Amino acid sequence: MNDTPTPYPVEKFDIPTVRFVRTLTLRPDSKLRQEYIRRHQPDSIWYEIVRGIREVGVLAMDIYITGDVLVMIIEAPATFSWERDMARLATLPRQQEWEDYMAEFQQADAGATPADKWKPMERMFHLYTDTELEAAKQ
Repeated sequence: MNDTPTPYPVEKFDIPTVRFVRTLTLRPDSKLRQEYIRRHQPDSIWYEIVRGIREVGVLAMDIYITGDVLVMIIEAPATFSWERDMARLATLPRQQEWEDYMAEFQQADAGATPADKWKPMERMFHLYTDTELEAAKQ
Protein backbone atom coordinates (compact mmCIF):
# COMPACT_ATOMS: atom_id res chain seq x y z
CA MET A 1 0.00 0.00 0.00
CA ASN A 2 1.27 3.44 -0.91
CA ASP A 3 1.26 5.86 2.05
CA THR A 4 2.08 8.91 -0.06
CA PRO A 5 -0.83 11.32 0.37
CA THR A 6 -2.71 12.44 -2.72
CA PRO A 7 -2.94 16.24 -3.01
CA TYR A 8 -6.39 17.53 -3.89
CA PRO A 9 -7.03 21.00 -5.35
CA VAL A 10 -8.97 23.42 -3.17
CA GLU A 11 -11.66 25.50 -4.84
CA LYS A 12 -11.79 29.26 -4.28
CA PHE A 13 -15.08 31.13 -4.23
CA ASP A 14 -15.81 34.83 -4.72
CA ILE A 15 -18.22 34.88 -1.77
CA PRO A 16 -17.80 34.20 1.94
CA THR A 17 -18.15 30.48 2.58
CA VAL A 18 -18.49 28.03 5.44
CA ARG A 19 -17.35 24.43 5.75
CA PHE A 20 -19.26 21.49 7.21
CA VAL A 21 -17.53 18.22 8.05
CA ARG A 22 -19.61 15.09 8.65
CA THR A 23 -18.89 11.40 9.05
CA LEU A 24 -20.71 8.16 8.33
CA THR A 25 -19.71 4.52 8.80
CA LEU A 26 -20.28 1.88 6.15
CA ARG A 27 -21.13 -1.74 6.87
CA PRO A 28 -17.88 -3.72 7.21
CA ASP A 29 -17.89 -5.58 3.90
CA SER A 30 -15.26 -4.92 1.21
CA LYS A 31 -17.59 -5.91 -1.67
CA LEU A 32 -20.29 -3.55 -0.43
CA ARG A 33 -17.69 -0.80 0.00
CA GLN A 34 -16.50 -1.19 -3.60
CA GLU A 35 -20.10 -1.07 -4.88
CA TYR A 36 -20.78 2.05 -2.77
CA ILE A 37 -17.75 3.74 -4.32
CA ARG A 38 -18.85 2.65 -7.82
CA ARG A 39 -22.34 4.14 -7.34
CA HIS A 40 -20.76 7.53 -6.60
CA GLN A 41 -18.79 7.67 -9.87
CA PRO A 42 -19.85 10.14 -12.61
CA ASP A 43 -21.29 7.38 -14.80
CA SER A 44 -23.38 5.93 -11.95
CA ILE A 45 -24.54 8.72 -9.65
CA TRP A 46 -28.02 9.98 -10.41
CA TYR A 47 -28.18 13.37 -12.11
CA GLU A 48 -31.03 14.52 -9.84
CA ILE A 49 -28.87 13.97 -6.76
CA VAL A 50 -26.02 16.15 -7.95
CA ARG A 51 -28.48 18.78 -9.21
CA GLY A 52 -30.36 18.79 -5.87
CA ILE A 53 -27.19 19.21 -3.84
CA ARG A 54 -26.25 22.24 -5.95
CA GLU A 55 -29.83 23.58 -5.89
CA VAL A 56 -29.82 23.88 -2.08
CA GLY A 57 -26.62 25.92 -2.23
CA VAL A 58 -23.72 23.50 -1.83
CA LEU A 59 -20.74 24.85 -3.76
CA ALA A 60 -18.40 21.89 -3.30
CA MET A 61 -18.64 18.46 -1.70
CA ASP A 62 -15.97 15.83 -1.20
CA ILE A 63 -16.29 12.43 0.44
CA TYR A 64 -13.13 10.71 1.67
CA ILE A 65 -12.88 7.08 2.70
CA THR A 66 -10.58 5.06 4.93
CA GLY A 67 -11.67 1.52 5.66
CA ASP A 68 -15.38 1.72 6.47
CA VAL A 69 -15.32 5.37 7.57
CA LEU A 70 -16.47 8.20 5.31
CA VAL A 71 -15.75 11.87 5.88
CA MET A 72 -17.79 14.40 3.89
CA ILE A 73 -16.64 18.01 3.51
CA ILE A 74 -19.12 20.56 2.22
CA GLU A 75 -18.35 24.15 1.23
CA ALA A 76 -21.36 26.45 1.04
CA PRO A 77 -22.19 30.16 1.10
CA ALA A 78 -21.97 31.73 4.56
CA THR A 79 -25.78 32.07 4.46
CA PHE A 80 -26.19 28.28 4.20
CA SER A 81 -28.14 26.72 7.08
CA TRP A 82 -27.48 23.01 7.62
CA GLU A 83 -30.92 22.45 9.15
CA ARG A 84 -32.93 24.49 6.65
CA ASP A 85 -31.08 23.57 3.47
CA MET A 86 -30.63 19.87 4.20
CA ALA A 87 -34.34 19.64 5.11
CA ARG A 88 -35.08 21.18 1.71
CA LEU A 89 -32.70 18.72 0.00
CA ALA A 90 -34.66 15.83 1.53
CA THR A 91 -37.80 17.04 -0.33
CA LEU A 92 -36.24 17.24 -3.80
CA PRO A 93 -36.95 14.68 -6.55
CA ARG A 94 -35.42 11.24 -6.05
CA GLN A 95 -33.47 12.30 -2.95
CA GLN A 96 -35.13 9.88 -0.52
CA GLU A 97 -35.05 7.20 -3.20
CA TRP A 98 -31.27 7.71 -3.43
CA GLU A 99 -30.92 7.57 0.35
CA ASP A 100 -32.84 4.28 0.42
CA TYR A 101 -30.69 2.99 -2.49
CA MET A 102 -27.53 3.77 -0.46
CA ALA A 103 -28.89 2.48 2.88
CA GLU A 104 -27.76 -1.11 2.34
CA PHE A 105 -24.14 0.07 2.57
CA GLN A 106 -24.47 2.41 5.53
CA GLN A 107 -24.78 1.88 9.24
CA ALA A 108 -27.87 4.06 9.48
CA ASP A 109 -31.56 3.68 10.22
CA ALA A 110 -33.95 2.87 7.36
CA GLY A 111 -35.55 6.00 5.96
CA ALA A 112 -32.82 8.27 7.36
CA THR A 113 -32.18 11.54 5.55
CA PRO A 114 -28.64 12.76 4.82
CA ALA A 115 -28.90 15.12 7.80
CA ASP A 116 -29.86 12.16 10.03
CA LYS A 117 -27.10 9.76 9.06
CA TRP A 118 -24.12 12.02 8.41
CA LYS A 119 -22.91 12.87 11.93
CA PRO A 120 -21.20 16.19 12.61
CA MET A 121 -17.50 16.33 13.31
CA GLU A 122 -16.11 19.08 15.49
CA ARG A 123 -12.84 20.74 14.61
CA MET A 124 -10.45 20.08 17.48
CA PHE A 125 -7.40 21.79 15.99
CA HIS A 126 -6.76 24.71 13.67
CA LEU A 127 -3.34 25.83 12.44
CA TYR A 128 -3.22 29.04 14.42
CA THR A 129 -1.75 32.23 13.07
CA ASP A 130 1.06 33.92 15.00
CA THR A 131 -1.45 36.60 16.06
CA GLU A 132 -3.81 33.96 17.49
CA LEU A 133 -0.95 32.30 19.37
CA GLU A 134 0.26 35.58 20.82
CA ALA A 135 -3.28 36.55 21.90
CA ALA A 136 -3.71 33.18 23.64
CA LYS A 137 -0.56 33.81 25.73
CA GLN A 138 -2.03 37.00 27.17
